[in-house]
This record gives sequence, C-alpha cells and structure tokens, in this order.
Amino acid sequence: MSVETIVQQKANVLIEALPYIQRFNRKIIVVKYGGSAMTDEELKKNVIKDVTLLKLVGFKPIIVHGGGKEISKWVSKTGMEPRFINGLRVTDEDTMEIAEMVLGKVGKQLVRHVEALGVKAVSISGKDGMTLRCKKKYADGEDIGFVGEITDVDTKLLFDLIENDYLPIVSPIGMDENYQTYNINADDAACAIARAVNAEKLAFLTDVEGVYKDPEDKESLISELRVTEAEQLIRKGNIGGGMLPKISNCIDAIHNGVSRVHILDGRIPHCLLLEIFTNKGIGTAILNDTDNKFYHE
Repeated sequence: MSVETIVQQKANVLIEALPYIQRFNRKIIVVKYGGSAMTDEELKKNVIKDVTLLKLVGFKPIIVHGGGKEISKWVSKTGMEPRFINGLRVTDEDTMEIAEMVLGKVGKQLVRHVEALGVKAVSISGKDGMTLRCKKKYADGEDIGFVGEITDVDTKLLFDLIENDYLPIVSPIGMDENYQTYNINADDAACAIARAVNAEKLAFLTDVEGVYKDPEDKESLISELRVTEAEQLIRKGNIGGGMLPKISNCIDAIHNGVSRVHILDGRIPHCLLLEIFTNKGIGTAILNDTDNKFYHE
C-alpha cells in the first residue's frame, strides 16, 4: 500500500467523523465503564484515550464506573464469600466498607489516567453533594443489605464540574434521607445520571458484542434497534440473562429523554470511537422510534 493511499485513508476517517463531531458538539455523553475494559490495563488505557478525545473534540463526557471484580477480590481477601441474589451483591456492613474503599480507589486511578493525557478530571462518589439519593433495594422481597435504589439525582455538582472544564468520574455509592450509605448497581447509576443530565448519548462498555436477534447466532448482531423493536425482542424471549436488565435500563433511558444508547464490546480497542464516529459502528445503538439516523454515506 502506497504512502498516498495510507494518507488518503486517514483523511477519509477524519472526514467520516466530522458530521458526528458537529452533531454532538457540546452535548453530554455518559459512559458506563465496566467489564474486561476495567481489568485489562491496555484496554483501560484505550478507553481513557477515547473518552479524553471525546472531550477534546467538544463532547461533555461523564464516566460512571463499577468495580465488581475488584470488590469481590477484596471481599475474598478478608475471608468472606461474595454472595449475589438476582445479580445483586449481598452487601452487609463490612462489604459496604470494602465496596466504598475499592470504588474510591478505582475512581482515583481513572483520574490519574485522564490527567496524564492533559485533561482535568475529578473522581466523586454519589454521596458527594448528595448526587445520588437512594432508598433500600430488595431482591424479589429479600433483604440484601446495603444495596440502594436511586430515587433522585442532584445534578448541580456534575454540571459545576463540566462547566469548569472537568471530566466527572462517578462511583455508584449513594445515601438515603438518613445519610445511610448504599452500594448501587453501576448500570442503574449510569442510566439515572444520563436521564437527569439529559444526555445525548449513553454508552455501556460490556463483554458482549451487542444485541443479537438470535442469541445463538453470532451473525445476527443488530447494529441499530428502535425502542419498540427492543421491547418486542424482550416479549419474545430473545433477550434474557444479564442482558435483560441492561436493555430494560436502555429502554427506560430512551423513554426519559436520552437520545441514543450504545451497547459496546469493551474488549475491542477504541470501541467508543468506532461506534460514535463511523457510519456503521461496531455495537448496537438503541434509539427512539422517531429519531433519525445520523449516517452520512
């Protein structure tokens, strides 16, 4: 391949990204950061580079991160056995203390990576500024300890950080009206924050390629899915397991004003940039029934 061809290909990539940069300039995008992209150092660096680039070209990103594997590791180190009911971590007082410690550590690590790329970042807990107010959550009526269900999002601190050119990095810890601390599912936190800040996009980094029409057929990946189509797939039983609550969260976010939700395979380097800035994308984009496609082919 000649030098001229390589240069032209690079130029074409930049031109392809231009309409998307124009369309989403100064818009908020919430990135739920989780899965293998949190545990693999090279993937972690790629994700942070992606989010930093989004900010530098005019987006207003917010990162919401989990830390489940790291929490389980530290719970085990203390001699306790991690327990889950319906996908929710059973959180006693000791586990809550570990979770808050680990999530705080993860947030500061992400700040370090972002700052190293020349962008200002601040790690906050949902407790800061009472950003995430919650109540006790039950799993099918069963008490699972200090697990919270978000009742309200106070956006003031998030908007203050964004307006002062900081990239907010949020850990899913909240408090109730009595200032009791609760661990919150990171997907739930990302959706609640995206709704509250009226985000243009919400992106989930996961360990799956996206949504399949047929879960048994890896060739049936759906690149773009309307809300009514997603609801039909749920009713037909095509979506189940761990993907079901995630898709339900996506649908809820769209119904509450988020323009588009993206489900991406965080194991693919630079998946955020490929999905947001290219015509075809690589994951599944979920949008409302009246939204127009932004393809520029």
